[in-house]
Amino acid sequence: MRLANKKIIALVEDDFEDLELWYPVLRLREEGTTVDLVGKEANKTYVGKYGVPATSDKAFGDVDVASYDGILVPGGWAPDKLRRYPEVIDFVKHMDENKKPIGQICHAGWVLISANILQGKQVTSTPGIKDDMTNAGATWHDEAVIVDGHIISSRRPPDLPPYVKAFADTLAKD
Repeated sequence: MRLANKKIIALVEDDFEDLELWYPVLRLREEGTTVDLVGKEANKTYVGKYGVPATSDKAFGDVDVASYDGILVPGGWAPDKLRRYPEVIDFVKHMDENKKPIGQICHAGWVLISANILQGKQVTSTPGIKDDMTNAGATWHDEAVIVDGHIISSRRPPDLPPYVKAFADTLAKD
């Protein structure tokens, strides 16, 4: 398996978009990646927008971000909560500074905006936050997936197959 030696953080908080969390997690695990669900509290069950649960493996404070190869930020309403945690912003900034893959889909762009890492980047997202992305200095495209170096962005659930493939391909290059 090409990603057997890789380790990823998948952020979790209530009201995540169910498919935007679970599809990438399961696909990356199929490729051998260790994916830790990380939330404010360890062993807490967070509930997605449509009722699918996700129990965190670790709390933010339990994570040594330097030991991870990338991060996934799901969409839904969770990103509006996630971006308020200083630890999440630190995780994203660390990944950006070290050019490690950062996956963001739908409303997850809000977290990258709050981390102030989008200036000059090519991105996509749900059209609902297009203005937020461009106001943060990014160039927004209405495409299924955009890869700009280590930042992989996508619009919404129908775009999950090309998004997760692009994230896995980027992760495999490291």
